[in-house]
Amino acid sequence: MPAMAESEHLPVQQAREGDSSAWDTLFRRYQLPLYVYVFELVRHEQTSLDLVQESLIAAAKHIGRLREDEKFGGWLFGIAHQKCILHWRKKGGKELLLEEIPDSPDESQDSPDDWLIRREQEAEFMNLLQQLPLPQRSVLLLHFVEDFSLEEIARITETQTGTVKSRLHYAKKSLRKLWEAKNENAA
Repeated sequence: MPAMAESEHLPVQQAREGDSSAWDTLFRRYQLPLYVYVFELVRHEQTSLDLVQESLIAAAKHIGRLREDEKFGGWLFGIAHQKCILHWRKKGGKELLLEEIPDSPDESQDSPDDWLIRREQEAEFMNLLQQLPLPQRSVLLLHFVEDFSLEEIARITETQTGTVKSRLHYAKKSLRKLWEAKNENAA
């Protein structure tokens, strides 16, 4: 989770001074959570990898602008968020189709039937999530998946905290309606 314990030291100052091992530490810490977040927004594996790489490069280039080292995670997610918005706008607001990433069941934990049911539920949820507008989807992912506070999300998305609260409220409400409609149609 990007929200770090205050006791966890990030080598941001060392990275700012050009220490390559500090950058390695920061990249290892944030690469996967950043990829998950970006992928959930653009839903395309290669594009997500490209956007994460662009975000990390931008962070390295502009780290001198970061005023509070302890906010590195939120700052980095903000860069990635803006890269996703720019990508989405270049595509004319059209979202990319889900690219299937092959997975195989872990037979040591679940039976094949349990695994298939779980994968179907995850796919259904992701289909519903994809139906939400990008700002609502982004807020949901940042809050519930990445565990950012409302204030941190406001900084990342460059909006007011009240806007974040509103988007989160309407996103949950819309998701609930979509879920209920899906279940009514299935019955």
